[in-house]
Amino acid sequence: MVFSSNIFLFLFLPAFLAVYYLTPYRGKSLVILIGSYLFYAWWRVDFLLLFVAVTFWNYWIGINISNALSGSVKAKRWVALGVAGNLGTLGYFKYANFGVDSLNALLTGLGFQPFEIMHVILPIGISFYIFQAISYIVDVYRGDTEPTRRFIDFAAFIALFPQLIAGPVLRYKDLADQFYDRTHTVDKFSEGASRFMQGFVKKVIIADTIAPLVDNLYALENPTAADAWLGALAYAAQLYFDFSGYSDMAIGLGLMMGFRFIENFNQPYISQSITEFWRRWHISLSSWLRDYLYIPLGGNRFGTFNTYRNLFLTMLLGGLWHGANWTFVIWGAWHGIWLAIERYLGWGDDRGRFLPFRWIFTFFLVLMGWVIFRAANVDEALKVYNAMFFSFEWSFSALYVESINSLQIFTLILAYVLIVLLGVRAKYASARDMSATGLRFASVVLLPLFALSILKLSAQNYSPFLYFQF
Repeated sequence: MVFSSNIFLFLFLPAFLAVYYLTPYRGKSLVILIGSYLFYAWWRVDFLLLFVAVTFWNYWIGINISNALSGSVKAKRWVALGVAGNLGTLGYFKYANFGVDSLNALLTGLGFQPFEIMHVILPIGISFYIFQAISYIVDVYRGDTEPTRRFIDFAAFIALFPQLIAGPVLRYKDLADQFYDRTHTVDKFSEGASRFMQGFVKKVIIADTIAPLVDNLYALENPTAADAWLGALAYAAQLYFDFSGYSDMAIGLGLMMGFRFIENFNQPYISQSITEFWRRWHISLSSWLRDYLYIPLGGNRFGTFNTYRNLFLTMLLGGLWHGANWTFVIWGAWHGIWLAIERYLGWGDDRGRFLPFRWIFTFFLVLMGWVIFRAANVDEALKVYNAMFFSFEWSFSALYVESINSLQIFTLILAYVLIVLLGVRAKYASARDMSATGLRFASVVLLPLFALSILKLSAQNYSPFLYFQF
């Protein structure tokens, strides 16, 4: 089940909210838990058992860490056991196929017989709920949060369906107080409904419309330079509106349930450095990598070389987190290299001034990264790079022209107009002006666009979110 489906909009969500608001406050966590398990089981019932096992495991580990003396050897052993169990689970389900395939490629090249193992199916959302579980036990160990003694609250936190499949990556310490005391008001519900509709429009009207520009590029055997650049620009816009649209919907659903989640995007394409980009793109993941990987590796505390190494390793592992494919490893390394270069050059995010060259260069670097991020394999990425830089055919190929239409081109232009206008507004308008503008937009434009999105959704067969694969 996905947010952008009629079954969710007209059956699951109304039924869940009705039961949720009719249930006394003490029982709302149980309603969240049952609703979230039904939401997850809609995909595959058998992997719900793994999900429940991960929940029990981390609840038990958290209790034992708390019972041990803070900072003691025993507490360290418990947190090490908990993290190892989580990473082992993630490693098996997400990387077993990748590891065996890579080993077999090496063995075959050396003339040996390859291994044969049963194909491992990737449970949906496992990367997100495993990271949330790790942050919980580490925060308990650090003393940043008290372990919950009420299992239902912890289970509801791990299973919270608005962000279960594709984030934001939440931390229990940020929501613990809201499980004990949160408000349910008409204003908060209305804010959540508007935010949900905003994300729905971004996904269905913009991301889904320009998706064929991307898919048809990567399907071409010999794209021209024009094909490649248009498709690459289309993917940058598609991914942003698809993923930020999901985050908007998740945040909106949380508000409708009384929760306030952290923001996950802040106009990333106005960034003037890769460093600033990662402060604005997938904020919950980049902050997680900083707090639970970069800083434990040593951060910038042990000299220049180690700082560069830690930046590179953090992004390399962040790339691998996105998927079991060499394309993601290379993408992570690409960003890690540029983070280290910017650190060496002393480039900050320059929030106080606009530097056109830095902005254009940063967007170019991000765009180059998205090419291999989207590709099914390295060879496919090289095909697109070759077309972009060595084709020199600046007319669209006949096959590409036949596969696209003027509505897709218009929507792509509209997407970039919105990116620029909203980026300028975010950079220069005051919070008060932005709030007033947002309210006017919501009241005049949002509802008709949401209705149009539902009509468009009903006319198409399937509308998956891009980040579901991670």
